[in-house]
Amino acid sequence: MNRIDRAFASARAEGRAALAVFVTAGDPDLATTAELIPELAAAGADVIELGVPHSDPIAEGPVIQAASFRSLQHHTRLGAIFELARSARAVCDVPLVLMGYTNNVRAHGDERFAKDCAACGVDGVIVADAPYEALREFSGACELAGVHRIQLVAPTSTPERLVPIAASSRGFVYCVSVTGVTGERRDLPPDLSALVRRIQRVTDTPVAVGFGIADPAQAAQVARIADGVIVGSALVRRIAEARDPATAIREAVRFVRDLAKAVRRA
Repeated sequence: MNRIDRAFASARAEGRAALAVFVTAGDPDLATTAELIPELAAAGADVIELGVPHSDPIAEGPVIQAASFRSLQHHTRLGAIFELARSARAVCDVPLVLMGYTNNVRAHGDERFAKDCAACGVDGVIVADAPYEALREFSGACELAGVHRIQLVAPTSTPERLVPIAASSRGFVYCVSVTGVTGERRDLPPDLSALVRRIQRVTDTPVAVGFGIADPAQAAQVARIADGVIVGSALVRRIAEARDPATAIREAVRFVRDLAKAVRRA
């Protein structure tokens, strides 16, 4: 069984939502990201998304855009991220998901990307700028390699598109809570619960909500209506604001521990 499936099944058996967190690989540097992975897992993250830095991250708000830029300044490359995942597997069994863009996949090659993910222990891939019907060859390669291709549903997804998107998503369906880019929001959308229910009505695959979740209180709100909670920008911001890598790790762990407690109490 894929580690993502195990994580969501385990959370469901405990009567709670799963917690997924996002960090940009290579921000502030790859060594710090390598240290963060097992620490965040120990703090309560059920799934860890690793952002693949990209020069034009169109789904991202300013916080993750800046993190991607910093990582690229350090010459972070996809091959190094695969090695990062491989090293994490030696010390930690947390599910790992790569979140990137179509160019990341095309430049590496569909089949090669999927096989390299499987070889280094990456469990899933999110391609943020690709509609569900795009990259069919890549989806097939992921299926053969045992790597989950996770699809995104937006508030603007029509009922006609919602069914095939949910049917083609593996691991979980990524419910984008808002129209727009990633980033912390003051309030969650009032119609978020209805959107989650729309997705859950057409699939048995877990539904995880991301984009906009700013703090433990909002994470708890989402945990009461969805199968999973995804927090990115709020965590990336804390890493960026730290004065040094050691502080970044400490602040990130503290924040994820607080998120995990909130999700488990929801």
